[in-house]
Amino acid sequence: NIVTLAEVLDLRAEVDIPVHATVIESQVEKGHGNIASVLVKRGTLNIGDIIVAGTAWCKVRNMTDDRGNSVSSVGPAGAARVTGWKEIPQAGDMVLQAESEAQAKSVVNHRVEKRKNKSQLASISSMNDKRRETHAREDIERAEEKAHARAVREYYQGIRSSYPDPLEKKDNGEEGADNPEANKPALLLPIIVKGDVSGTVEAVEAALGRLPNKKIKPVVLNTGVGPVSESDVAIASSSEQCVIIAFNVKADKKTQNVAKRQKVQIMSSRIIYKLLEDVEQLMLDRLPSVFVDDLQGEAVVQQVFDITMKGNKTTSIAGSRVTSGLLTKSAKTSVLRNDKVLYTGEISSFKNVKSDIFEASKGQEFGIAFDGFEDLRQGDVIQSFRQKELPKKLE
Repeated sequence: NIVTLAEVLDLRAEVDIPVHATVIESQVEKGHGNIASVLVKRGTLNIGDIIVAGTAWCKVRNMTDDRGNSVSSVGPAGAARVTGWKEIPQAGDMVLQAESEAQAKSVVNHRVEKRKNKSQLASISSMNDKRRETHAREDIERAEEKAHARAVREYYQGIRSSYPDPLEKKDNGEEGADNPEANKPALLLPIIVKGDVSGTVEAVEAALGRLPNKKIKPVVLNTGVGPVSESDVAIASSSEQCVIIAFNVKADKKTQNVAKRQKVQIMSSRIIYKLLEDVEQLMLDRLPSVFVDDLQGEAVVQQVFDITMKGNKTTSIAGSRVTSGLLTKSAKTSVLRNDKVLYTGEISSFKNVKSDIFEASKGQEFGIAFDGFEDLRQGDVIQSFRQKELPKKLE
């Protein structure tokens, strides 16, 4: 087997070369600062060594093994928690040893600049692709217009027997141009994610990306390892209704007070599925309410009376009877004749004999008048509606 073969061939890892390792996870601990767990592949990692991982560098201040015991050096296949990082490295970053702090800073600056240039190039490339697509579409449209103009000339010259079909109106290639709902942008739920280790933050961010997002979309503005800080609250307050997720971390009392003053919500959780349930509920709460008219009662006009009011003003009162359900004065009311809606609005007068009433139930008679509508006739149907909120759901 492999172990036997390695022993026979005397295969051994190199220990006297610059260290080569990988970041397993990283986090921020109170009293210790930035900490990264690293697995050494080659070489030996010693206290005082200067190492670089991604865009972070470190002068090893202290190392502990998996039992929490301090160690002065770690060899191949060994793992240790390393303190002394200037920034938090990301899980999976390759760890390499530098000769000096100046060299480490130079490498980090170069990598940051390279990453920035790569992002700018990607943005420029995307713009160029869109520009090429636009030019190609315009070339096709010009060619179609020329072909159509040539066909029209041929028709008038007698070469063609029929007039060419008109050109179709272009929608610039945008899907759903005739569908307002398709073009309607989804609402956004801005989120800042803070966690105890980088792996946890990545898992939470990935889980948020899998939530239904057709109506409202969770957008992660920023992520970080460590407790929620005042700078996180400042970033959240600059974005409308931004939420901070604190997974396995806390915010100190001062930060909580700042968040309260800035009206920034901090959602703390230690269980991923419970966190997702809370985020989904928050997304539902952010969706606008949708109401429909729910028929609550119906009445029939028995007879119409003209009554003289104060100032010799005449108004029409419909003597009616409730045939089903309940009619209420505050509800939205419609008047129908031959199944056609003539009026929808508010009730101005609602009486039983001479007393004002607020509702009438099945079989009860009443007199009714409406704001700005007097064309009432015997047999007209009066319907009363109440606003019913539809249950919200994510898609």
